[in-house]
Amino acid sequence: SLASTAITCFTRGLDLRKGTEDVLCPANCPLWQFHVFGDGIYASLSSICGAAIHRGVITNAGGAVRVQTLPGQENYPAVNANGIQSQVLSRWASSFSVTAGTTNTALEAVGRSVSTARPSTGKRPKKTVDKKAGNKDCKADIAFLIDGSYNIGQRRFNLQKNFVGKVAVMLGIGTEGPHVGVVQASEHPKIEFYLKNFTAAKEVLFAIKELGFRGGNSNTGKALKHTAQKFFSLENGARKGIPKIIVVFLDGWPSDDLEEAGIVAREFGVNVFIVSVAKPTTEELGMVQDIGFVDKAVCRNNGFFSYQMPTWFGTTKYVKPLVQKLCSHEQMLCSKTCYNSVNIGFLIDGSSSVGESNFRLVLEFVSNVAKAFEISDIGSKVAAVQFTYDQRTEFSFTDYATKEKVLSAIRNIRYMSGGTATGDAISFTTRNVFGPVKDGPNKNFLVVLTDGQSYDDVRGPAAAAQKAGITVFSVGVAWAPLDDLKDMASEPRESHTFFTREFTGLEQMVPDIIRGICKDFLDSKQ
Repeated sequence: SLASTAITCFTRGLDLRKGTEDVLCPANCPLWQFHVFGDGIYASLSSICGAAIHRGVITNAGGAVRVQTLPGQENYPAVNANGIQSQVLSRWASSFSVTAGTTNTALEAVGRSVSTARPSTGKRPKKTVDKKAGNKDCKADIAFLIDGSYNIGQRRFNLQKNFVGKVAVMLGIGTEGPHVGVVQASEHPKIEFYLKNFTAAKEVLFAIKELGFRGGNSNTGKALKHTAQKFFSLENGARKGIPKIIVVFLDGWPSDDLEEAGIVAREFGVNVFIVSVAKPTTEELGMVQDIGFVDKAVCRNNGFFSYQMPTWFGTTKYVKPLVQKLCSHEQMLCSKTCYNSVNIGFLIDGSSSVGESNFRLVLEFVSNVAKAFEISDIGSKVAAVQFTYDQRTEFSFTDYATKEKVLSAIRNIRYMSGGTATGDAISFTTRNVFGPVKDGPNKNFLVVLTDGQSYDDVRGPAAAAQKAGITVFSVGVAWAPLDDLKDMASEPRESHTFFTREFTGLEQMVPDIIRGICKDFLDSKQ
């Protein structure tokens, strides 16, 4: 019979086997999750149901669609239609078109469709969701810069593609896992596909298989510079707060200079790895422009960022150690900036002299400082403690992993009102808030905000905090005595002590505090 095949929201053209096929799309697919490439003629990577809604053949209520396989195309355009934004793709090996299916065939499938579109038995669907999400523990946006020069030749180029494919699969690519793209280095660099083009290992593998060998000189330096500057833009799919990595594959040696490209990559916050295969022999070294080319290009010359394979044959055993390196985000030294590598604790005076309306100005100051940093589970973190004679942890470093949540938590802090025991509060914060993160990778900062004299000693607790690796900034308002502020602040005290007569003056201090934190962060890295 002509029964339609029930498919899921995510079934793509390339998942079908026949030249013409009648399918049945389920209802209520999430429009924003559709990957659709082209308009009218869609790249076979596209979701069939997504393309059918885009084309107006069905609505989100689902329905019958006839899919016709077509040859590959150059330049699939991006068009917004029926609530779906299709994406550009420069080239793909096969395509399809969609037309309305006939309902009588669809009816026979209705019985089946429910069970196939949404498996109702306990375990199955969970698994597919996780596979889509990918390996969440591996935080990386990766460009594989492959060698397409005459040095490598067509045969070894194919072996290189196999190796890159294996690495891509083992990484665990997915919507919440690593994203990858490929750039080919030859005479002129060519970005083959971007981070945003594919979020499933199967699609990436297919795209790698389709890559054609370009040939020419191995102008790796030129390609590295181009990739560092152009590849990681937000519109091309780079994600905020995720380490940017370029893995350079080099067969033999480069025809141009890598030093300048290495500097540019570091300036752009990109971690460069070099995988060298078949290193130059002693006789060949005379032909290499710069014998130290690896050391000059990598993120840091500490051994971690360079990787060697003797040949392109039997490379399977090299896949896992390389993947482990690419997934260890705490080693990505070139990603670390003061904005994504600090913990900032705010110690907020809630004594009765502050008053409700000034307390709001204090919270605004705290928000404006926090806003400057890239807060995430692998980035910077913020915590807040309010104190009178007592202390209250408003939220700790591990409570909120996004900037939005942190800012909303700051807004929701309730004013306590009471006395002022700043020394006790510093000890409490050192122990309870910074204690749990003291062995973490981030540098620790404490910003103390107070408007008056403390009833207890501040010098001892502040010295203990500094000894525990916390840099202290003191911010005083109104009646806060300058001696107390200086006693709390880290060295050099002048640049860590701030004072304003009025609470409205806090606003002007925001940029100075941010700059101070960044300066200390950089000084600690020297």
